[in-house]
Amino acid sequence: MLDPRFVRENIDSVKEALIKRGYEFPLAHFLSINEKRMSLLKDTDELRNRRNVVSEEIGRMKKQKEDASAQLQEMKVVSDRIKSLDEELKELEDETRALLLTIPNIPHGSVPAGKDETENVEIRRWGVVREFDFEPLNHWDIAETLDIIDFDRASKIAGARFALMKAAGARLERALMNLMLDVHSEKGYTEVFPPVLVNRESMTGTGQLPKFEMELFRVADPEFYLIPTAEVPVTNIHRDEILKESDLPISYTAYTPCFRREAGSYGKDTRGLIRQHQFNKVELVKFVKPEDSCQEHEKLTADAEDILRRLDLPYRTVALCTGDLGFSSAKTYDIEVWLPGQNRFREISSCSNFQDFQARRANIRFKREGKKGTEYVHTLNGSGLAIGRTLVAILENFQQKDGSVFIPGALRSYMGTDRIR
Repeated sequence: MLDPRFVRENIDSVKEALIKRGYEFPLAHFLSINEKRMSLLKDTDELRNRRNVVSEEIGRMKKQKEDASAQLQEMKVVSDRIKSLDEELKELEDETRALLLTIPNIPHGSVPAGKDETENVEIRRWGVVREFDFEPLNHWDIAETLDIIDFDRASKIAGARFALMKAAGARLERALMNLMLDVHSEKGYTEVFPPVLVNRESMTGTGQLPKFEMELFRVADPEFYLIPTAEVPVTNIHRDEILKESDLPISYTAYTPCFRREAGSYGKDTRGLIRQHQFNKVELVKFVKPEDSCQEHEKLTADAEDILRRLDLPYRTVALCTGDLGFSSAKTYDIEVWLPGQNRFREISSCSNFQDFQARRANIRFKREGKKGTEYVHTLNGSGLAIGRTLVAILENFQQKDGSVFIPGALRSYMGTDRIR
């Protein structure tokens, strides 16, 4: 959530920044609420001052044993009016918060300007794209030949956009999860295994609610939401907390299943594992001091890239332009892995710096040593990596002419074999 005071004091620059994202700021509505608020604050201050004057007068009159009944009656009227105005102010503050909860984050100054994904900027590229002496297959054809993923039975069990991993496919999914968690834990991330059902407050804290309710799976009674990413429960670990400066940065890694309705994406990637209602992911989440968030964002992105390097999977990293940023993000790098079956790069991780946007919503603060007051932390997160898409990349990049698939060296001790056949 944007800082209401910052928006009030920088309304033109906020409007301009959001236009770059393709978002039209509801300026008239915001100014109308703010005008009412300022008027009420003025009236309240005047009444409080009047109450102080009358209170002093009552004290003086009582000392002189004079009749203060008229002043006491005025005091009651003033106090009742102040209470009423405070209630109106609270309603306006709530209305302001509700409005700001629907407004996206302001892009960081280093984010390239652009209208959509076609104007994202490639930052770097790693690895050599393999040349095949045969026509490479898509992962679903490879999986069918090897009998390691069953989409038909998954559809019977649950419906479209689900997969039943089996045999070497299930082992490969588990091997990737363990590799990722081990690597990130060795780098200092604390492993956690959070709930996958969360409450409305948690979804609001990270920005999924109220904006994206239609994209979430919801349990009605009692109300819970299935998480779309471990970012939600892990970020909310410190909701409504004040952290010590010495505790920062805090780094977590978590494996969870994730659940998405994929609203608005029907007809896209209907085959295979790329776009599923349920999928597994290892997440990276950081809580950092504001002055460190840009550097920590680069480090987090490098940690996600490191998994692809260990697996010898070619990839590129792109900076998302203003028009392609996610709702809560101030800056995002997408890591895209090469898929020869599709002959293109596909996203396998998004690494984002939210600055204080989520921390304001979730009320996550820290106190600097020797200083008064508190500040909001900056939060970051990224996939480290999406397990299903990593499995797809392995099947397609390491497929062999005889139909088998080589296992990258970093995974062989987890798999217990060097090949799936």
